[in-house]
Amino acid sequence: MEESLTQAKRIHLIGIGGIGISALARLLHHEGRVISGTEDNESAATLDELRAQGVSISLDLDPKALPSADCYIYSDAWLTKHPAVLEEARSRGVPTLSYFEALGKATRGYYLFAVAGTHGKTTTTAMLTDILEEAKLDPTAVVGSLRVKTKSNFRPGGGKYFVVEADEYMRHFLYFSPQVLVITNIDRDHLDYYRDLEDIQSAFRELALKVPEDGFVVCDTANPHLFPVIEGLRATVVNYAEAGEIPQLKLPGKHNIANAKAALSAARTVGVKDDVVLPALASFEGTARRFEYKGETPAGAFVYDDYAHNPPKVRAALEGTREKYPDRRIVAVFQPHLYSRTRLLLPEFAESFGDANEVIVLPIYAAREQDDGSTSSEMLADELGKRGVKVSPLSFIEAEEYLKSTLGPSDLVLTLGAGEAHKVGEAILS
Repeated sequence: MEESLTQAKRIHLIGIGGIGISALARLLHHEGRVISGTEDNESAATLDELRAQGVSISLDLDPKALPSADCYIYSDAWLTKHPAVLEEARSRGVPTLSYFEALGKATRGYYLFAVAGTHGKTTTTAMLTDILEEAKLDPTAVVGSLRVKTKSNFRPGGGKYFVVEADEYMRHFLYFSPQVLVITNIDRDHLDYYRDLEDIQSAFRELALKVPEDGFVVCDTANPHLFPVIEGLRATVVNYAEAGEIPQLKLPGKHNIANAKAALSAARTVGVKDDVVLPALASFEGTARRFEYKGETPAGAFVYDDYAHNPPKVRAALEGTREKYPDRRIVAVFQPHLYSRTRLLLPEFAESFGDANEVIVLPIYAAREQDDGSTSSEMLADELGKRGVKVSPLSFIEAEEYLKSTLGPSDLVLTLGAGEAHKVGEAILS
């Protein structure tokens, strides 16, 4: 680690319950640091595991209640949610780092696998972690969701390998210096930050140029969106589309086959043999909120949840659901994520629900944005209606009541979105 973290014994993480920063907290705790944290969401799924390891967590949002520390690390979400807390941390005269900056420093000194891409990152990161684990390489890993296998987003390792999910938003992944870079795909997204596809490609290009000459960039070389990213790289470019046959996966969909091929190809770069890789892929159970089975309603309808929140992810999730359940009536319950994403990708979203028999559109999840009144869920519902889709814009309560009164034993509900759509699915199970 670099000096700001190397010399820090007491580290306080602001927004410690977040899915990424909680894994970093566990990594630092694993390395022997004294870890504490501040959180505003007592129900965050990661808190129990942290507390069980002796991490002190405060829900006091008074800036003056911030404990003293040698270093503060913050979740980017708190830049807008609780800026006064960060201002207090920065006034203390000790290093104050963003989550991604700190994670980038924490991965220095490891042989780093960075898994990037507009979609498929989390599943591919977890697949690769499983493979290296089965190969007895004892990797350290930070995954953007909870692995079903371990119910955790962090794997403490003892070897030289580190696997990390590398987020492209705001060019966060440029804090990493990978030896192996996996790019699952590139599409238009995060247009509240990036100007256009070319701007997105420039960020991926900058990351790919950081891979050393003896390193590898694993991607689908036939994807035209990758052409300007991989041209003339000094690292070896590996085409995962040519990885060969893979075993039957537990997760449906062509996108998961592509994810598996990417993980397989990355593992081969460090000499892992197929007789280890293929069984690991066949037994891979997935991660939370990626086509996660939630249960069966009293009427006999299946309920699944998926984190899909941009058009390619929505399309892939529904295609995979249709592949696995060709005869069920699929009801998609979608909560758009961000006003800007909904507005800028409205036509693409409207074309993404072809495998659903019915769509319910929930109110937009604002996240880091403010509602200026220019974008609404009704706009997406109107676009879907123009394409002949049976669609209803409903509140959470209306959606729950409607589903409870209409679902039958041949139906399947798939909740979609990075926000709180999963709560509708959970509410109709009883």
